[in-house]
Amino acid sequence: MRRSSEETKAVILAAARDRFAESGYQAATIRAIAADARIDPSMVMRYFGSKDQLFAAAAEFDLEFPDLSDVPRADLGAALVEAFLQRWTRDDGLIVLMRSATTNEEAAERMRGIFAQQLLPAIAHLQPNDAGRCAGLIGTQMLGMALCRFVLRIPPVVAMTNEELVHWLGPTLQRYVDGA
Repeated sequence: MRRSSEETKAVILAAARDRFAESGYQAATIRAIAADARIDPSMVMRYFGSKDQLFAAAAEFDLEFPDLSDVPRADLGAALVEAFLQRWTRDDGLIVLMRSATTNEEAAERMRGIFAQQLLPAIAHLQPNDAGRCAGLIGTQMLGMALCRFVLRIPPVVAMTNEELVHWLGPTLQRYVDGA
């Protein structure tokens, strides 16, 4: 069965996300991604040009940060944890970046871009006096949790429900938002 060019591109991108999430940038190869997509490696190059360009497409990640203006101030920490958990469980985009950011400067730059362009402006509305520090601390908690849960798969963290994570991490994020 023949696929349209858009379908082929989507299949390649899905295979790349899975492979980059599983192996990281360095270990993922065009041949492996092509095999996962059940296509010839030349098709990957045709649609994406290079491994770097394929990675750039696979590593696109929008936090889809929710509007928290209606959330009572005392509940912002819990709402932030919930928002991050809901977003990260929808796709592997962040895991692709996390696995690769320590060994690939482009991935690290994308993580910094997410911080500067998406998280920092959203946090500035919640904590205008010290948005950079607050966003940085929120990033440490959420990235640490994501690393332990989704990448390293530390059993006690994986076993926790989202509600348990909100219970444990929400108060910490609340302290950052409150500036205490």
